[in-house]
Amino acid sequence: MTTLHKYLAAAALAVMPLGALAQTNGSNSPYSRYGFGLLGDGGNAFNKGMAGTAYGMRNGTELNTKNPASYAAIDSLSFLFDVGVSLQNGNFSQNGTKTNAKNTSVDYITTGFRMAPRLGMSIGLVPFSTIGYEITSTKSSLSQDGYSQIEQTNTFSGDGGLHEVYAGIGWAPIKPLSVGVNLGYLWGDIEHKSVMNVSGTTNSSTPSTRQTYSADIRTYKVDFGLQYEQRINSKNKLTLGVTYGLGHDVNRSAAFYNQRIQSGTVISGDTLNCRNAFQLPHTFGVGLTWAHNNSLRVGADYTFQKWSNVKYPDVVTLADNSQTYVTQKGFFADMHKVSVGAEYIPNPEGMRWRQRVRYRAGLSYATSYAKINGNDGPHDFLAALGVALPIMNAYNSRSLINFSVQYEHVKPKTAGMITENYIRFSIGLTFNERWFMKWKVD
Repeated sequence: MTTLHKYLAAAALAVMPLGALAQTNGSNSPYSRYGFGLLGDGGNAFNKGMAGTAYGMRNGTELNTKNPASYAAIDSLSFLFDVGVSLQNGNFSQNGTKTNAKNTSVDYITTGFRMAPRLGMSIGLVPFSTIGYEITSTKSSLSQDGYSQIEQTNTFSGDGGLHEVYAGIGWAPIKPLSVGVNLGYLWGDIEHKSVMNVSGTTNSSTPSTRQTYSADIRTYKVDFGLQYEQRINSKNKLTLGVTYGLGHDVNRSAAFYNQRIQSGTVISGDTLNCRNAFQLPHTFGVGLTWAHNNSLRVGADYTFQKWSNVKYPDVVTLADNSQTYVTQKGFFADMHKVSVGAEYIPNPEGMRWRQRVRYRAGLSYATSYAKINGNDGPHDFLAALGVALPIMNAYNSRSLINFSVQYEHVKPKTAGMITENYIRFSIGLTFNERWFMKWKVD
């Protein structure tokens, strides 16, 4: 048996030269062709400048959606609103050919507040994955009579992605320990296309071939979190953070369309369907953060996603040359990510504006969950710098404008494949006002 999906994926990135990349919202990467696309990091404004480090971060003046246990620390007097956008410029190179692409995206919209003593809540909208790419290549050859030139143009494109809306709570049953859960709803569309056109043949009306993989995803998502805070002395403390994301079947169907098109009209085609086609992986995270005197914190995280056991639909050609669309395992590899990050505030309680500016930095390394023609996908290296500026110099205002810049290098493990380099600028507004303070009038 042969698998058509593996062949097309390999052809898109390994066999063909780099062509034109279409501008899309959220992604320009050809590596978003695999699985659910490029996965979001789930971070907020404060940890983008720390390369996503968050599991052990705990602060009542910020939202940490990567560990819902942190909601228990939300200040009882505050209402938090966090929104962020990004602008990135990507450079793509393969075998000496280079191209650039730019895109913008809304990263997240989240809110948080205290519901009761030791009980906090957050509601928000975050991206789970993005898909967006277009690769075009042309191959020339002589016809059988040796007199005419035949050109074969192949175009691979994809669009879509998944979004998550969630509601989460964090509860501290005892002072050093807090637990939490995010209950989310995932939805979105996935579409991948490959189109082959042949020109220059003696038959000028040679039909083109179009193959489309599509799916409409609707499912739930559950993430658990735990944080344990241990004070070393009056100025230093350690916080251990642990998270678990539930893996489960996604009971949605996928469709494969194989069509022949002539003069813009479909002249023949087959449709194959696959039921219960997808799964979400089990996800584990652990992190440790050291905080000193509320002015310095340093953290390290490790994330593991069990993609190797996840099923995914694939077109399989049987011995009699008929085709079927079935789910199979082995398309993906387990994903590992490590990150370190730090934040420094000269004087958190200082009266001067510049004393409360926050400076951030971080590094991360991650493997890809995608497999390309049986080989491991690219490795991802990221370096980040950030700064958070107080909006007002007032006692009852702790709102911030967060700026971060990230350099990301995506390096393939297989020679001849696409290398990606990104410069990403992010801006986030953390609205943090003391709405619930009771004022006493003499």
